[in-house]
Amino acid sequence: MDGKAAPNGVATIEDRILRITGYYGYYPGYSSQKSASRSSVIQCKPGGNCPSRHRGMTRQLSPLSVAEDSAAPILELQNRSPSGICRHSRVERQSRSGEEGTQTHTESSSQEAEGQTRCQSCTSTFLKLIWRFLIILSVSSSWVGTTQFVKITFETFDCPFFITWFSTNWNIMIFPIYYSGHLATSQEKQSPIKKFRECSRIFGEDGLTLKLFLKRTAPFSILWTLTNYLYLLALKKLTATDVSALFCCNKAFVFLLSWIVLKDRFMGARIVAAIMAITGIVMMAYADGFQGDSIIGVAYAVGSASTSALYKVLFKMFLGSANFGEAAHFVSTLGFFNFIFISITPIILYFTKVEYWYPFSAVPWGYLCGVAGLWLAFNILVNVGVVLTYPILISIGTVLSVPGNAAVDLLKHKMIFSVVRLGATIIICIGFLLMLLPEEWDEITLRFINSLKEKKSEDHSEDITESSVHTRSRSRANGTVSIPLA
Repeated sequence: MDGKAAPNGVATIEDRILRITGYYGYYPGYSSQKSASRSSVIQCKPGGNCPSRHRGMTRQLSPLSVAEDSAAPILELQNRSPSGICRHSRVERQSRSGEEGTQTHTESSSQEAEGQTRCQSCTSTFLKLIWRFLIILSVSSSWVGTTQFVKITFETFDCPFFITWFSTNWNIMIFPIYYSGHLATSQEKQSPIKKFRECSRIFGEDGLTLKLFLKRTAPFSILWTLTNYLYLLALKKLTATDVSALFCCNKAFVFLLSWIVLKDRFMGARIVAAIMAITGIVMMAYADGFQGDSIIGVAYAVGSASTSALYKVLFKMFLGSANFGEAAHFVSTLGFFNFIFISITPIILYFTKVEYWYPFSAVPWGYLCGVAGLWLAFNILVNVGVVLTYPILISIGTVLSVPGNAAVDLLKHKMIFSVVRLGATIIICIGFLLMLLPEEWDEITLRFINSLKEKKSEDHSEDITESSVHTRSRSRANGTVSIPLA
């Protein structure tokens, strides 16, 4: 049954099988040792008497006794099993299959965990995007609603200062709304007085005193009232689209004042944006030939944007940054100051018949409450959005009020926009968006371009490597070896 000796030293077919299967008891010359052991076995004829020392199967010990003893099971298995497969190898294969099954189960569980983590991250990212989109939509809708409600109110009640005063008084409710949210969401509840004193630190370490109340609140209250009053006067002369577009110029004025007063960093892109805003203002004034109500309305709108920019720059200069609680406290203080000290102004305008209404029941309180409520919602969303999201989202919501008002003017009021006004609106909006660029926008852009170049070079090198590997495999299959040039 033995075959011829092979060049690699494997003498028999049995040796070849053991070498191929990788049996741990195999060693070269195993079959010759086994044949030698077989020659020393004394077999008894049936019915014959066998010596006691030769009972069973007697084998001579080979020099490699450990290997010979380990090979004993296969001799016994070859005598009993015609297949010649080792029982130990079956056990070993079963253990290997068990290990592979355990490893596969571990890999599948880890993959499931990774899948759940990815799903959770995708869900949280999607919810964040939805939340930011809702903030932008709410800011834009509230500002569009305020502007359109004012236009409707002017049809029956032409008293812009009284509307401004009445709407500003509603700011008193911002801090109580903030405190209600604090009670609903915070785990550590604070009393109203303690929370009020904590938020009063925006005025200084000593909190809100009478001197600071008059010194800090008076100028900001006057600027607040002027901004809103001039905005309403502009709405009497221009369309809501034109006024909202011109009011977006306040971003350019904030940059110019911050650059001059606060010595902020100079940015070429924002200078271009400021120039575009001024160009849009000139084009808007030129739309009706620099005469009539158009030029007066443009002046009112630009004045409103200027006072708004001055308010923001002075707030940053004297009060710095503020959290939501401090901002709510400050705006509520402005409303309280407006109710106490500025209430005399609409009374004077009433008796001088500058803003006169009679009878008292003729006042459209429904529209007035609608304007005040939407204005209050806009102020709350601006303060909440800056804290909970990015300030850029509030700015985007503000600039989106321009196409929102344009849609309402086009569909409801059947307005026809001239080419000059449309071009001016687009230029102002582009300048507003340029103002939203971060200060390090040029460095960020360069890093982004360099990362794209590095990624392209890595992909190109990977493609070259894959093509060279494919070429080598094909060459080896054809019996040739190709050496790529360096």
